[in-house]
Amino acid sequence: MNRKQFNRGLRVGIPISLGYLAVSFTLGITAKNAGLSAFQATLTSLLVNASAGQYAAFTMMAAQGGYLEIAILEAVTNARYILMSCALSQKLPPNAKLWHRLTIGFNVNDEIFGMAIAEEGKLNPFYYFGMMTIAMPGWALGTFLGTSVGNVLPANVVSALSVGLYGMFLAVIIPASRKSKVILGVVVVSMAASFLMECIPFFAQIASGTRLIILTIVISSGAAILFPVKDAEKEEAHDA
Repeated sequence: MNRKQFNRGLRVGIPISLGYLAVSFTLGITAKNAGLSAFQATLTSLLVNASAGQYAAFTMMAAQGGYLEIAILEAVTNARYILMSCALSQKLPPNAKLWHRLTIGFNVNDEIFGMAIAEEGKLNPFYYFGMMTIAMPGWALGTFLGTSVGNVLPANVVSALSVGLYGMFLAVIIPASRKSKVILGVVVVSMAASFLMECIPFFAQIASGTRLIILTIVISSGAAILFPVKDAEKEEAHDA
């Protein structure tokens, strides 16, 4: 059963890995401009695997920021992973082992989280491990290539590569939105609210990561209060 779930995770992780390969290419260019070698940038992607956090760190390093400044920036930029980790902890089965939770916690990111949280019922840790196994090398390889040969490509080509990952987000939300009107409404409200926060001067001054956290908490809390999801076990007990 675990091997079957792991292999399924590998298959699902292939498009994620390809998207990472394209997007992390531009990250590699940023790392090179910050003075990092190909080895240093690639090792960073293997150990961190956080796009916005890495971009922020490399940009701050290029600006010769201090250690404390970088630490604070990383804490703010990556704060959304705390929310994702909390959601995943509830998605895992009660008998999930500690090393399962620690391994998943090592690589919580937007795309894998989206696929994991979309699973019906509880999440098999080995399904997550399979996605990690194929996706993480793609992110590291793209960083290596971007650091090594990124500046050779035209700027418009590099910019076009960064669009690839948005297609995966659509692949995550569209099937769920077609099944549930509530999810569809949440998606529409989220997109509209994100656009408005980008246009309103007061909110536009806030860091994008902070805006994302605010929207996530407000919209998800509102949806949970207005449209609570009934516990399947309680429903079965009630029906019996």
